[in-house]
Amino acid sequence: MTSVLTVPEGTNVDEQPGPLPGRLDRLLAVRGADLVTFRRHLHAHPEPSFHEFETAALVVRELTAAGLKPELLPNGNGVLCDIGTGDRVIAFRADLDALPLPDTKDVPYRSTVDNVTHACGHDVHTTVLLGLGLALAELERDGVLPGRVRLIFQPAEEHIPSGAPEVIAAGALKDVAAIFALHCYPQLPAGLVGVRSGPFTAAADMVHVTLTGPGGHTARPHLTADLVHALGRVVVDVPALLDRRMDPRAGVSMVWGAVHAGEAANAIPGTGVARGTVRILNREAWREAPELVTQLIKDVVAATGAEAEVTYRRGVPPVINDRMAAAVVAGAAGAALGADHVVEAEISMGGEDFSFYLEHVPGAMIRLGTGTPGSDVQYDLHRSNFDVDERCIGYGVRVMAHTALAALASGSF
Repeated sequence: MTSVLTVPEGTNVDEQPGPLPGRLDRLLAVRGADLVTFRRHLHAHPEPSFHEFETAALVVRELTAAGLKPELLPNGNGVLCDIGTGDRVIAFRADLDALPLPDTKDVPYRSTVDNVTHACGHDVHTTVLLGLGLALAELERDGVLPGRVRLIFQPAEEHIPSGAPEVIAAGALKDVAAIFALHCYPQLPAGLVGVRSGPFTAAADMVHVTLTGPGGHTARPHLTADLVHALGRVVVDVPALLDRRMDPRAGVSMVWGAVHAGEAANAIPGTGVARGTVRILNREAWREAPELVTQLIKDVVAATGAEAEVTYRRGVPPVINDRMAAAVVAGAAGAALGADHVVEAEISMGGEDFSFYLEHVPGAMIRLGTGTPGSDVQYDLHRSNFDVDERCIGYGVRVMAHTALAALASGSF
């Protein structure tokens, strides 16, 4: 199999600083086919959130074979592995879990597990982090790794509550000065990465509203609480009021995904339900949201005569990339791929539990282009036909390896 870990056309690796030029490129070229095979195995054998036991065991076997000493997390479905020595640690995180979706692709590595597939690219994230570990292990054996790097293979990113808090509680951030991660992004072609400082992804919380009333005849709405009308008020008025009660610079988006009340056209129901999400780009606004959203819902419902029960469920904080960490990874990506292969990433209103790590240490997440250049086919995230241009694996390893050395050399963390 031809290696995918080749240098993008036009990149002069001999002009790149540090121990990576030349030798690392040759190392990655040798291991490229192995990494593609590894990714395809993960894709064919996905495991859902909190059940990533075989995936974690496979990662341990591969890292151990490279002479490293990985450790399983207490639950056995995640892995930590330090490479090198030093009091200050630069960490890299990948997520292991797949989504509860069928795999509808016609490929040899199609999922063999019913209704479970890697539709968010976590198989790629895991493979890139493994490739980084193999590359850094070589540098450590050659005595040219100037510090300590920690690989974090995390379970349950796709679940709420997610796996990041458990991993942090297990000591993943001990001695960590900065942390980095990447995420597949099919809207960029393979060979490009997206970087930005500041807000990167949104906080993602869930709201469940249950309205109750005595019910009654639609001919006499004045004798009861009109729950359908009340639900309509909640669905329309609360997001509009929230926009006026929060700083518009906070990037707040409240959207309802499910609304249900009643069955008969001529009967006012006694119960009604609305469920939705609240997404916010600002940490302070996110902390204020539960109390404010709950109060707005109750105030709107109070005028209708119905009773409201509100459950506000925390999801994940926003990912706020540290300015210096973003600058380090941008420079490293430029050294790895060429400056013209680094673009400004867009803000996403999706949620990512990498944010929990950034509540403790500075760091940055970047977007790894996974689209096929020139192709009209879109394999968007969380779709059952999701796939990647596998050349992205090599590009991801190169960027992360350069980031590791740049971060270790930086005096900013």
